[in-house]
Amino acid sequence: MKPTAILLLHCPDQPGIISEMTRFITDNQGNIVYLDQYVDRQDGIFFMRMEWELDAFLIPREKIKEYIDTLYAQKYSMTCSLYFNDVKPRMAIFVSKMSHCLYDLLARYKAGEFNVDIPCIVSNHEELRYVGEQFNIPFHVWSIKKDHSNKAEVEQAEMELLAKEKVTFIVLARYMQIISDEMIKSYPNHIINIHHSFLPAFIGAKPYHQAWERGVKIIGATSHYVTAELDAGPIIEQDVVRITHKDTPESLVLKGRDLEKIVLSRAVKKHIERKILTYHNKTIIFS
Repeated sequence: MKPTAILLLHCPDQPGIISEMTRFITDNQGNIVYLDQYVDRQDGIFFMRMEWELDAFLIPREKIKEYIDTLYAQKYSMTCSLYFNDVKPRMAIFVSKMSHCLYDLLARYKAGEFNVDIPCIVSNHEELRYVGEQFNIPFHVWSIKKDHSNKAEVEQAEMELLAKEKVTFIVLARYMQIISDEMIKSYPNHIINIHHSFLPAFIGAKPYHQAWERGVKIIGATSHYVTAELDAGPIIEQDVVRITHKDTPESLVLKGRDLEKIVLSRAVKKHIERKILTYHNKTIIFS
């Protein structure tokens, strides 16, 4: 693939934004290969994702963001982020004892579905070390005491590892620990979690047992960015599967795990492709 630049932006909606931004690209001999935009008419906010080829672009890639900030950021009160498709995100995976989401992520990575580097897997248990070894990815374990007396120390060690490995985002693949506010602040809207229920229903322990006791006809899974408020961050992806009175709590768990890994992988792929814009506590997902 040719190298491209990817621009994500939002600003108050007003005339002229699309024409000015596209003219900026074409005047500098860039070829636009993707453009999608959306207007939130209730809040009056304009959102856009634009991607263009760089092989003939006149502005050096290290100067593009500076040009955009100078020409348009103040003029349109614009918030924007710039990425390049040949710079791979670096993803750390956090796990505990359940392997279904981890295996699915790593299988897709090995199959070439994710344009990403995975420098490390982090866990609070030894159980899944063999999975990291199967995929030749370093597996790091820090056990957390039941009274959580060493949790701050463990997170400090994890943060040092993430910095050393230049990790750009984190995926919680059924990591059964609450992430501290400090780590969340270091990776705002860059920690992706999978919740084993259709939020906000059935929060907490054993959601599938709760769903079975309630007699629901669908169960779901939700992938979202992690914020300081538990399970309340911007939602990236959701899906559901139908169930019947013949299902048991055990069959719900199996169906739910299949759904969890699919929903999580969809969310991760959108993040890797830079197709997510967060605004307040919502996401704009570009196609």
